[in-house]
Amino acid sequence: MARVISVEAERFPIAGTFTISRGSKTEAEVITVTIHEDGQSGRGECVPYKRYGETMDGVRDAIEAMRGEIAGGISRAALLDAMRAGAARNAIDCALWDLEAKITGKPVAFSICTAPPSALETAYTLSLGEPEAMAAQARANAQRPLLKVKIGGDNDMARIRAVREAAPASRIILDANEGWSDDNIVANLAFAAEYGIALIEQPLPAGRDGILRQIAHPVPICADESVHEAEGLASLVGLYDAVNIKLDKSGGLTAALILRDRARVLGFDVMVGCMVGTSLAMAPAVLLAQDADFVDLDGPLLLARDRVPGLVYQGSLVSPPDTALWG
Repeated sequence: MARVISVEAERFPIAGTFTISRGSKTEAEVITVTIHEDGQSGRGECVPYKRYGETMDGVRDAIEAMRGEIAGGISRAALLDAMRAGAARNAIDCALWDLEAKITGKPVAFSICTAPPSALETAYTLSLGEPEAMAAQARANAQRPLLKVKIGGDNDMARIRAVREAAPASRIILDANEGWSDDNIVANLAFAAEYGIALIEQPLPAGRDGILRQIAHPVPICADESVHEAEGLASLVGLYDAVNIKLDKSGGLTAALILRDRARVLGFDVMVGCMVGTSLAMAPAVLLAQDADFVDLDGPLLLARDRVPGLVYQGSLVSPPDTALWG
C-alpha cells in the first residue's frame, strides 16, 4: 500500500508574549505532517523560521511537492539529497521515523540511544525586555536550575545583572540572537564572565563572526544561526566552543544525528535546542539530546496549551516521549 501524506497548518497560543532581539510573537505557527501506511500513521511537526526566509505557505508547498516521492517510499537517507535543510524536511523526516517505529513496533529510542532514555534537565527561556521586567521573570523562575535569557540590545549589562541578582542559584545561558557587535562583544563577554554566565549563544551575526577567532572566550560561545548541517562545521572550529542543534535548522532527526556526531569528533560541546512549538516537535529532540551538554527544549512550557498527549514536564525535567505521542 502506498504511503499517503496529509499536511496541516496549526496555531498554538503562547502564554503571554515571546520576545527576542528580532521581534515578538503571541502564537506558535506550526505545520504538522502525517504519513499513513498499512493502517499506521507517523507524525512530524516543524516551525517555519522567518530568519531563514521560511513562511507557512512556502514550507507547506515544499512538503506538498514531495507527495509523489513519499508515496513512492522515499527513504530518510534519500530525503537528505532530495530536499534542502529546513523546516519542511524536518517535518517529513520526523514523520518517517515515527511511521517506521509504529510499523515495526521498535521505538526510535532503540535505534538512536545508547541506553534507555531518561528525563533531562531543560533550560527555561526568559523573554527579552527591560531589566526590571526580566528580573521579575527570573525571580518567578529562580527555582529552576537552568535559565536561558534572551538579550541582544543596548542595555544588556543591566539585563545580565538584573537576572543574575534575581536568580542567584541558577545556571544561565545568554542568547543574543546575533544582537551584539564587534564594538561591544569583548566588554559584554567580560561582564558575563564576572556574573557567572555558563554559555553565550550566537552573540554576533552569522557570517560576521570572524572576530571570535581573535578574542578571548571567558565564557564558552555557542553557534546557533551559524550552524545548520554537518557540512561546513569544521569552519567553525576556533570560532565557537559549542553548537546548538535544532531539528528545524538541520532538516530533521536524521541530519541532526549526523551533525551531533560530527560536532563531537571536532571537539564541540553540544546543545540541543528548539523553536517555540508543541510536544510533537520536542519529542525527537529529547531523544537526540540524551547525551547533550545543554538542553533547551522548553517550547511547550511557553505555550498556553499543548497537544494531548504531550511530553511530561516536572519542573525543569522533561521525560522521554511516550510512543503514543511520537516514536
